[in-house]
Amino acid sequence: MQTSQPPAAAAETSPIAILLAAGVGQRLGETHDGPKVLLDFDGRSLLDRHLAALTAVGVDDLVVTVGHEAEALRHAIGDRAGTMLNPDYRQGSLVSLWVQRDRLRAGRPVLLMDGDVLYDTRMLARLVAAPGEAVLLVDRELEPGDEPVKVCFRGETMVDFRKRPDHAHDWHGESVGFFKFGAAMAAKLADACDRYVAAGRTDIEYEEAIRDLMLAEPDAFTYVDVTDLPWTEIDFPEDVGKARDAILPHLAG
Repeated sequence: MQTSQPPAAAAETSPIAILLAAGVGQRLGETHDGPKVLLDFDGRSLLDRHLAALTAVGVDDLVVTVGHEAEALRHAIGDRAGTMLNPDYRQGSLVSLWVQRDRLRAGRPVLLMDGDVLYDTRMLARLVAAPGEAVLLVDRELEPGDEPVKVCFRGETMVDFRKRPDHAHDWHGESVGFFKFGAAMAAKLADACDRYVAAGRTDIEYEEAIRDLMLAEPDAFTYVDVTDLPWTEIDFPEDVGKARDAILPHLAG
């Protein structure tokens, strides 16, 4: 009897995932001193929630960038995902993406995710389903100030991607910190990271590499509006309270 195997083409086009979780999270102060992805919400860590969300959307190939308290995080991950060490985790987050450059060049679509986000699983479902070579999740409702990473539009074309935008634009939303890149664009992202590291710019955030691609190929970038779904990034002690009180009760998954 011949055993049925999944088509090779399907395996090659299904996304693989990168989760950035190496940072110290020092802005949380005494609220939490371990990796932020181990923050617990209703008995489940952010890590557990990421893994469940990825499984729910059919993504079972994840590698987590670890750094701060790497062994504790590896222990929590176990055999559920791979890990990639960023020994320079006190540098900018670009390094945490750069250490995964071989994965970006694997010839597969890539989901790139910040680790410090509590969110509704439907966000990932929308991202995975969205067509396009470079797809961002955008929330049109954002807090004022310099903290949110802003996705800036002229009409429906993205023209900037920074906390403090340089380019004139009609409107902006907040980046959730989740992206989907086709295989070719993921390889270009690895190249952009290489250029910054070669230039000694290891102090910057990974968004700068994405911004370079966006400005070079604006027509390749699209977005999914997730304004209607609950989520929050967790950077400060007050974000933990917001996550527990305002976000967690409204999550569908």
